[in-house]
Amino acid sequence: MNKNTNSLLSLENISVSFEGFLALNDLNLSLKKGELRAVIGPNGAGKTTFLDVITGKVKPTKGDVFFKGKSLIGRKEHKIARLGVGRKFQSPRVFENLTVKETLAISVSTPKSPLNLINKKIKNDQLDEIEHLMKVINLSKKINSKAGALSHGQKQWLEIAMLLGQKPDLMLVDEPVAGLTDEETDLTADLLKSLSGENTVVVIDHDMEFIRRLDSNVSVLNQGTVLCEGTMDTIQNDKRVIDVYLGRPEEEI
Repeated sequence: MNKNTNSLLSLENISVSFEGFLALNDLNLSLKKGELRAVIGPNGAGKTTFLDVITGKVKPTKGDVFFKGKSLIGRKEHKIARLGVGRKFQSPRVFENLTVKETLAISVSTPKSPLNLINKKIKNDQLDEIEHLMKVINLSKKINSKAGALSHGQKQWLEIAMLLGQKPDLMLVDEPVAGLTDEETDLTADLLKSLSGENTVVVIDHDMEFIRRLDSNVSVLNQGTVLCEGTMDTIQNDKRVIDVYLGRPEEEI
């Protein structure tokens, strides 16, 4: 099923039930091309299930997901990835024994395989892309360093670069600042902000100062649905958010 829409991504009346428990409950959310959107909510709000539905890992009980006008319902995960949906999980997944350069070479090569890297020389256009990605994540000085020797924050940035190298139309980034220092958190926010416009990015996180630094629109999930949307100032002054999170430390929102 196809649909004419101005949105790059549109979730319409999505519900997901796990043995009677509604993980998502009539959720509606849309994203425009080039938008940076933060999604927040307490544990159990449905954030992970929200990502799982988009990527095809979980099939909704009800509703539809449209990406570039095409329904994603019933499509396999790898086919959704090929359509242009890329996902970065919370824990960095990098090739520990490969250098930064070798890791990014795999990301920009086709097919994507370490054996392909060994058997083929990196092409000039791929070298240009690798150099560009290293500048984006500020790891040019670490070009020959093993990925396993990088700091936790640098591994997060490397994985973001690996995702960028695949040129997805939509980037789903799950808790990118978990375990990072304050300085790394600020740098990660600046990195993600710099990607918007040319890229469409969804960021899931709990860190409210990090979310504020993103300076993006925010969707608040609660009990499997969108409670409210707007700027950080808007949602923090929304009575519904205040009522729901009354007594919770701000960072747990």
